[in-house]
Amino acid sequence: MIRETIPISILYSTTGPYAALGREAVNGALAAIAEVNADMAAPFRLQAKIDDPAGRADLYAMMSEAAIREQGCRHVVGTITSWSRKDVLPIVERHGALLWYAFPYEGYEASESVLYLGACPNQHLLPLFEHVLPLHGARPFIIGSNYIWGWEISRIARELTEAAGGTVVSDRFMPLGSGEVDHLIAEIAQKAPDFILSNLVGQSATAFLEAYQRLREAMPLAPPIVACNLSETDLEGLSPAARAGHITTSIYFDQLDTPENRAFRSRMVTRHGRDRHITTPFSSAYNAVSILARAIADAGTDEPEAVRRVVTGRIFETQMGPLRLDPRTQHASLRPHMAMSNEDGEFLLFKSAPEPIPADPYLVQAAATARLAPLAGDQTARSVSSPSGLKVIK
Repeated sequence: MIRETIPISILYSTTGPYAALGREAVNGALAAIAEVNADMAAPFRLQAKIDDPAGRADLYAMMSEAAIREQGCRHVVGTITSWSRKDVLPIVERHGALLWYAFPYEGYEASESVLYLGACPNQHLLPLFEHVLPLHGARPFIIGSNYIWGWEISRIARELTEAAGGTVVSDRFMPLGSGEVDHLIAEIAQKAPDFILSNLVGQSATAFLEAYQRLREAMPLAPPIVACNLSETDLEGLSPAARAGHITTSIYFDQLDTPENRAFRSRMVTRHGRDRHITTPFSSAYNAVSILARAIADAGTDEPEAVRRVVTGRIFETQMGPLRLDPRTQHASLRPHMAMSNEDGEFLLFKSAPEPIPADPYLVQAAATARLAPLAGDQTARSVSSPSGLKVIK
């Protein structure tokens, strides 16, 4: 049987200020492509057209345009930052292509040309604050990378804090990729917040964690760092002490103990070896390609509109659990988890939502609770009540 070759664009920055995240995503996408192409019963094979924009704003639109026009790609799997997604968005809209976006983001967007497989604020920040505010207090210090993600997550976090009767003690931003953090460490030591919300990305996140460990050594009761986007890649290269004790929420962790994830990890061990952590960027990009391939098979074509109808019309079994996209917003219902990092750079789960939470990208729903419950046998998680006043975020 002659198998059709379908080109797809893989557009992640594997060099530049958040290169580690991009490399993980490319590896995840390639793992899924390898599985698809190994299935000789499939009527098609996928051919990856890999581009590296190097974290440069001027290259995302140019590379996605070339992939669509010159290489025949109808699907773009990629982008990490929100500004890069927004640069690619008009390109896929103009050409009738689809962008598969698989990273957590700040919400307030919905396009028929994008399939949103990453978490939005009601699936990451709201669950995080429901846990952190009652447990640690309502005086956060917020720090973020200086672009849309950092700005918007900071804004929503401020509204959540004030709705709970708290106060943001400081709100600071760093240039994307910057490692100049000493002034921020000094301000944290001086203002003594209840916790630090880090919205930093890539190299900046790693630099901040490294510098913050020096403060923890000098101040044993230093406030904890919490995040919505911290992954194993951000902990690489740090000392064991600097890696440990950070709280993050995500829709996937390597330690997720479900039959679906055990089967997934078994397949990845065969490809990558037993010592590899499966990170959220890897898992999410893998999901994007795997779901794309299954949708093409169901539709009998890679025509974007036909694929979009399939993706928004059925449930996909994944290592994260059942995944369904709302046909109105094209955002996925996702099950958030919460974990704490250890000295080995792993994240140990201590809370999970009992079921996937429908995406609410514009935060218009009245119920803002995340419905988190301790995992079976968990001795570290505490059951907390929802912060008062968390209803509607404008």
